[in-house]
Amino acid sequence: MNPYRLSESQLGTIARLADLADSVIAPKAADVDAESRFPSEGMRTLADAGFWGLTVPTELGGMGEGLRMTSAAVDTVAQRCASTAMVYLMHLCGVAAYKSSSDRMAEPLRAAAAGKHLSTLAWSERGSRSHFWAPMSQAEMDGDHVVLNGIKSWVTSAGHANGYVATTRAAGSDNPMAITLYLITDTDSGFRIESPWNAMGMRGNASAPMVMEGLRVAPSRALTDEGAGMDTMMGAVLPTFALGNSAVSVGCCEAAFAATQRHITGQKLEHLGQSLADLPNLRERLARMRLRTDQARAYLASSVDALESGDPTGMVWALGTKAQAAEAAIEVTDLGMRACGGAAFSRHLGIERVFRDARAMSVMAPTTDVLHDFIGKALCGMELF
Repeated sequence: MNPYRLSESQLGTIARLADLADSVIAPKAADVDAESRFPSEGMRTLADAGFWGLTVPTELGGMGEGLRMTSAAVDTVAQRCASTAMVYLMHLCGVAAYKSSSDRMAEPLRAAAAGKHLSTLAWSERGSRSHFWAPMSQAEMDGDHVVLNGIKSWVTSAGHANGYVATTRAAGSDNPMAITLYLITDTDSGFRIESPWNAMGMRGNASAPMVMEGLRVAPSRALTDEGAGMDTMMGAVLPTFALGNSAVSVGCCEAAFAATQRHITGQKLEHLGQSLADLPNLRERLARMRLRTDQARAYLASSVDALESGDPTGMVWALGTKAQAAEAAIEVTDLGMRACGGAAFSRHLGIERVFRDARAMSVMAPTTDVLHDFIGKALCGMELF
């Protein structure tokens, strides 16, 4: 099977990634979850193998891949550890922002390709909550520097990233859609990371509030023209985020299916001399898990096709794939918990962890409810914002 329709070379790259994920990421997944700690071993392995540069242009030292390989790579990692996959995805989102301004961001792109620069996004704010496209913070000019103040509520890899792509309202503007993106680095003073991440699922994300107080950056740190950040957010970053988020969900589906299949084919009702697979209700649940996983991945692959081909409905596909895959992950992991019963509930199968991780994608902005509204607006010919 080659659901993402990769070339032979790309398939080889994904096979290499799968081997790395099996040897380093999977064995640490349970500990990352239990300790709610950043998946440093897995991310270091991805960096050393060049995967931080997956989408960095080849002329800057990267692999030069696009949305197709992003989806396949994130899916592959998520099957072993959803937390690591989300950290990796947010790095690729930061890289997507850098690429939109590659003339100014060549240095962090080269560093990412060399495994020396981990990126992430700092968009959501408490005041606008899941409406990440509407920052409450506003830049101020102070001589030849830009001053940033505000609290970013959910920043993945907080305290671990080297680069944070932050949004702010343009200086002097009262238009909430007049947004500028700035690169904040871990060597800048004027920001701090608040309370540690302690969530129900996706516990290795290191997602935490980021407080900016009098943070001064040079105007050259802007990734966009003043007030023109929405074009980059929607056109460059959102496709990577939406498809990658869908891939995390699909990976969770695949992980739950595989664990359920192993359990019901490997365990018996010994007093009856029967395999669990002899029970029709368990076979039916396994079949539903397989079908729903395949449907979610097929929708994701079709979304990649739509965006890569320049289909005018590509953005609707991108929004749709995040929504449908998030709901698929909830459904599939629930089926796995029910099929495996107490064995799943006791955590030793790993399904319970994936069950919790899967809930994160539906509430990660834009939430599934908001996405359904966006898609409905688009289908009615209405503006999204």
